[in-house]
Amino acid sequence: MHIRIKNFLTVIISLSSITCLAQPDSNFHLYLLAGQSNMAGRGEISEKYKDQGNPRLYVLDKDNEWVAAKHPLHFDKPPVAGVGPGLSFGIEMANANPGVKIGLVPCAVGGTSINVWEPGASDKATKTHPYDDALKRIEEAMKSGVFKGVIWHQGESDSNPKAAAAYYAKLAKLIERVRIITRDPKLPFVAGELGRFKEQYATINTVLEKLPGMVKYTAVASSKGLEHKGDLTHFESASADKLGKRFASKMKGLHKKGAK
Repeated sequence: MHIRIKNFLTVIISLSSITCLAQPDSNFHLYLLAGQSNMAGRGEISEKYKDQGNPRLYVLDKDNEWVAAKHPLHFDKPPVAGVGPGLSFGIEMANANPGVKIGLVPCAVGGTSINVWEPGASDKATKTHPYDDALKRIEEAMKSGVFKGVIWHQGESDSNPKAAAAYYAKLAKLIERVRIITRDPKLPFVAGELGRFKEQYATINTVLEKLPGMVKYTAVASSKGLEHKGDLTHFESASADKLGKRFASKMKGLHKKGAK
């Protein structure tokens, strides 16, 4: 009888240890990077951008492994993935929080409309399910740390009057879904303006500028002064880097205002 009780206690202690090990690290702050190609990054990875990073900055790679963060963060389209805003954003967040690790969860897919950022939707061009794929990566990341925010850059594919008219409702619903998934109704969400170098992108930027007044704990990072890489669509490396820092500034502002 004494032996059975001892064995039972050993099992309980072992299970308790496993439970403790499985708890996410509250000092591992996670950020979701979502949207289309300008979030994924299409800037040239020149020598200047090859060695950027921070020893406390990690990225969840395509195999769902945490590795040191460097360009390119995304793997949506390997031949063209390059410098985006995510790395400079992560570096800024790490510098602002010296006592924690930062984990970036890249989920952007180039060329995608907001219509495929819904449950069950697929993107035929990349043969992916952007929202569903992101959901799986969010859940995997949450085993390790705690989500502290989302940065979003998307809209080039929806920059026409008809699509833009429906954009706000779809974006607001996406924000709501992500907050439910992460179990944080105050999860900060920062959207980035589209490049001001193309007139039609103003249709989406006009919608985005209203977001902070309509959805709590949101902000918009400006694209003022940012340049394209020659294609009137994608930010060149220096501009993508600047945008990442603007994302970080807005994210830190939301944290100060009480968002987690």
